[in-house]
Amino acid sequence: MADIVLVTGMVLEVSPVNDYDRRLVILTKERGKISAFCRGARRINNKLMAATNQFAFGTFKLYEGRNAYNIQDAEITHYFEELRTDLAGAYLGMYFLEVASYYTRENNDDVEMLKLLFQTIRAIVKDNIDNRLIRSIYEIKSLQVNGEFPGIPENIGLSDGAKHAVNFIVSTKVEKVYTFAVSDSVLDELIKLSSFYMDKFVDKKFKSLEMLEIIS
Repeated sequence: MADIVLVTGMVLEVSPVNDYDRRLVILTKERGKISAFCRGARRINNKLMAATNQFAFGTFKLYEGRNAYNIQDAEITHYFEELRTDLAGAYLGMYFLEVASYYTRENNDDVEMLKLLFQTIRAIVKDNIDNRLIRSIYEIKSLQVNGEFPGIPENIGLSDGAKHAVNFIVSTKVEKVYTFAVSDSVLDELIKLSSFYMDKFVDKKFKSLEMLEIIS
């Protein structure tokens, strides 16, 4: 009998397979980024249809097949349904999912990245922080969590307010990182800094980011 595995995580990617099945990529606390198949998930009224959408966060009950995981059941605690009516928020969230997928691997310890992703999607839905600030925080914190943030460059000449914001982002736990606001001028500096570093350290073009720039 196949071994049953329980994992907690968020759905990063969904793609159709055959007529009624889905293939998911899930970022999990226990096993890093994994792929799993869900049979019949595209059938109308299937109990796992909603659980196998992007952004779904919760516990997934899997069994290990010969070459892949298969989803037997799921208990979703957060669907983030608000993003269905927020086009800009949805594309921003999909960009964050893509960044998380870029950085994570199967059997890696990616707990911090999962926590950051979850808190970031929550921040979009709460809608009490400028989405541009959310993006800058996520980009800087993603670099820091994955050991790629090199510190504040001396030649850019950031203001004291921007330096303070950056230091707060890199030194604060992910659960508390979305708890501040900045002036428009400091936000402009953070946007330039995070964009500079993402261009420097991330060698990938993200489809959702291209769409986000079109609708913005």
